[in-house]
Amino acid sequence: MRRGLKFVVILLMLALMSAAAQTVHAHEVRPGYLELRQTSAGMYAVLWKVPAVGEMRLSIRPRFPDNCRPVGEVTSYLGANSYAERMSIACRGGLNGRTIAIDGLAATMTDVLVRIEFADGTSWTQRLKPSVPAAVIPKTASRLQTAGVYLKLGVEHILTGVDHLLFVLALIILTRGGWKLAKTVTAFTVSHSITLTAATLGFVHVPPRPVEAVIALSIVFVAAEILRMRRGIESITASAPWMVAFSFGLIHGLGFAGGLSDAGLPVAHIPTALLFFSLGVETGHFLFIGVVLSLIALTTRARISFPQWVELVPPYAIGGVAMFWVIQRISAF
Repeated sequence: MRRGLKFVVILLMLALMSAAAQTVHAHEVRPGYLELRQTSAGMYAVLWKVPAVGEMRLSIRPRFPDNCRPVGEVTSYLGANSYAERMSIACRGGLNGRTIAIDGLAATMTDVLVRIEFADGTSWTQRLKPSVPAAVIPKTASRLQTAGVYLKLGVEHILTGVDHLLFVLALIILTRGGWKLAKTVTAFTVSHSITLTAATLGFVHVPPRPVEAVIALSIVFVAAEILRMRRGIESITASAPWMVAFSFGLIHGLGFAGGLSDAGLPVAHIPTALLFFSLGVETGHFLFIGVVLSLIALTTRARISFPQWVELVPPYAIGGVAMFWVIQRISAF
């Protein structure tokens, strides 16, 4: 088990550090958001939100169906991480069966979540991607379709969140699998589900930048605890890692809520969207843990010998990357 753990951790560290480096230099990958809410027959209130960094924002624009025209003035405002516009459009004959698109999306690395709330209480949600920048609005929309979109969003949010994956990898190293890992992951799941739900429903309001900095700091802390364990120093983290996982899981849940907030929630289906986004996050977690444990099982019997100092590579690498994130995120305050 221990030899296999070393081998797998080194491979995963290379993969995750490569992904982390790409994340630092990558283009904007946060999703855009387009909401159309029907206010009367043929009339829609529009909210268009696009990722932004300072005064810079992505050059993408919604393209409404040909039967739509703007009505009144456009109101715009710049937030901490996004640029938003509000307007009204009149669409003679409605939107059902029409095509909606995002111009310029194909040249980016981001997605746009499109949601339409109809006056009869039904809604339609669709995720437009660079490879598929347009979609036909169906005649009818279903709750099942909304569930599928948010389940996929949750899975992709965690599997592309390198910081969350590094934290989970550190927990695997700390617990070395088995029943202790099961209890630790359960504690992490319960705690971040609490804050994800509370923040999404508006019971908790925490600025996103301090949350992201503390998430990075939590990874530094767990990496330091792995080093303490390697040196034979007893600590509550090594003996009861589920307590640490539960405590920091509350912070990670606020980070997940930020991802869900970027995507937006359908007013008519908030419980469905929240539930399936949470299930998607958990699915992503267990997919990652399953892959790690499967690789460990496959390589446990491999006759590969490592020098003793190799055990120190993963915690130093995890802590080093996380400390860079701490400095980077604090400097962005």
